[in-house]
Amino acid sequence: MDFIESLDPQILLGATVAIVVIVAAAYLFTSKKAKGSLDAENFKDFKLVKRTQLSHNVAKFRFELPTPTSVLGLPIGQHISCRGKDSQGEDVIKPYTPTTLDSDVGYFELVIKMYPQGRMSHHFREMRVGDYLAVRGPKGRFKYQPGQVRAFGMLAGGSGITPMFQVARAILENPKDKTKVHLIYANVSYEDILLKEELDGLTSNYPDRFKIYYVLNQPPEVWDGGVGFVSKEMIQAQLPAPAHDIQILRCGPPPMNKAMAAHLEALGYAPEMQFQF
Repeated sequence: MDFIESLDPQILLGATVAIVVIVAAAYLFTSKKAKGSLDAENFKDFKLVKRTQLSHNVAKFRFELPTPTSVLGLPIGQHISCRGKDSQGEDVIKPYTPTTLDSDVGYFELVIKMYPQGRMSHHFREMRVGDYLAVRGPKGRFKYQPGQVRAFGMLAGGSGITPMFQVARAILENPKDKTKVHLIYANVSYEDILLKEELDGLTSNYPDRFKIYYVLNQPPEVWDGGVGFVSKEMIQAQLPAPAHDIQILRCGPPPMNKAMAAHLEALGYAPEMQFQF
């Protein structure tokens, strides 16, 4: 105590200021590096807090994170593994891509299309608010850094829209990222289009950077999008031409992925210009 009292007041003030600066810097660093809620090795349980039915076989599931300020911690373009029970009570694991980003704190959301014979579909169909979902991650080979390409071309079918939506949102909502996004989204009918309101919102909010072209096998009477299956001509008209600074992403049912790979090869897109989720 005598030692402290003998110190020059200016030295004491300087030391105090230095401590405050160090503490503040440490706080800012840790707050910017918020730890994600996922575990890549082990499944963790997340509570379902809201379920919104979007159509007869599609629902949006909102899951609570540990605290109101927690983030999921999922890198752009990667996915999570979800574990549940099928109709026989056996464990089933399937990958899904959340439609939320780490800018959505305190929760994450999955938009799920539930197929009649789908094993994991059964689990989601049975889920009620208050139930828990076992999740592990992140998973995936896709890595994205803002500005790594001039433009993305995206080919999505059905529920394959979810990784595309996640990537597009991350790009467009980052004011420092000038990457353009061109998306072709194929479905059977108008009712099958997932996230249409959100996708049209991106078109309205970022008209110079986001373009979408809907394709339907069974379009309504009044329809100004594509009809039938996605063709080479559609790709040529709607997506960026082959170049070293573009990348084509694709995600859809296996027959669509196979057909799109053939179209892209025929149009001159090299393997390194493509990525399949």
